Amino acid sequence: MTSSCDPALRRPVRLAARIGAVLALAAAAWAGPASAETSLRLAHASSIDSLINKAVERFAAEVAEETKGSVKIVIFPNAQLGDEGPIADGVGAGSIDIGLGGAIDAIDPKLNVLSLPFLFRDAANVHKFLDSEEGGKIQRFGEDRGYLMLGVLDSGFRQFATTTKPVESPADLAGIKIRTPPNPVILATMKQLGALAESIPFGQVYTALQSHVVAAVEPEMRDFYDAKWFEVAKNLSISNYIWTANWWYMNKDRFDALAPAEQAALRKAAADTVVWYRGELDKAYAQTQKTLEAHSVKIVTVDTAPFRALVGPVYDQFAKEWGAALVTSVRQAAAAD
Repeated sequence: MTSSCDPALRRPVRLAARIGAVLALAAAAWAGPASAETSLRLAHASSIDSLINKAVERFAAEVAEETKGSVKIVIFPNAQLGDEGPIADGVGAGSIDIGLGGAIDAIDPKLNVLSLPFLFRDAANVHKFLDSEEGGKIQRFGEDRGYLMLGVLDSGFRQFATTTKPVESPADLAGIKIRTPPNPVILATMKQLGALAESIPFGQVYTALQSHVVAAVEPEMRDFYDAKWFEVAKNLSISNYIWTANWWYMNKDRFDALAPAEQAALRKAAADTVVWYRGELDKAYAQTQKTLEAHSVKIVTVDTAPFRALVGPVYDQFAKEWGAALVTSVRQAAAAD
């Protein structure tokens, strides 16, 4: 009987093993190196057709290209993961990776300093500030709470719109019921201008104007058109009384966990997107204004000097809350030529 250790029996086994190893190596070479894709959830409350969503789609495409597919941005628009407040909370908790919006209490309430009344003249003034050293400091707010700012996209300047006569002076706001969001700076400003602020949910504003619960709103022009408020409020007064931001932020731990090259790719794509978005704003506003005028909306541009003269107490109030040094430094930087 032949022994089980007989070399004659072991040779076929070794040969089969070698063939198997060669085939495995060939298969691996054919398949290429293994890659681990990182998916990042990006959420915002704007519509799918909005300029914001177009911007983040461009961002996602550039990130995929710059990282050669190692990072994928998955976009959740139209408040699919919650409104702006819950999005900010989710990014802080890590259930959402990237968020956009104006709700910033979870990040740092001092970000509202950029929404002080008549702080900025126009969009060029805003962008110059954001790109300055002082603007960079503001964009680092929230890092101690686990947030990292990727950039700032304009939510835009807010105006006055009424169902009665146009707002051309502070006297036209005296005693008028005006819908506002529950923003402390806006509420304080309305008080100083003599208006009676009513915090009505966004989706109920059309009916509130139609039924005369309120006689005025203070919308950003694109929202004024998109929400069809122009159908019941036929007077729009361009005042640029407050500028608001779509803050663009990320969970800091999630960002820090990316490879350095991936971090650089995200920052580059965000910076490129901000430049593109700014370039689209003028076109968007010009088209929106033409469309509103075609719908018989009366548009006037107001002299802001009488309004500015009344809002000093708003600055005093928030200087006490956020620190006089912050308010003063931001105000001086915004006023710089």
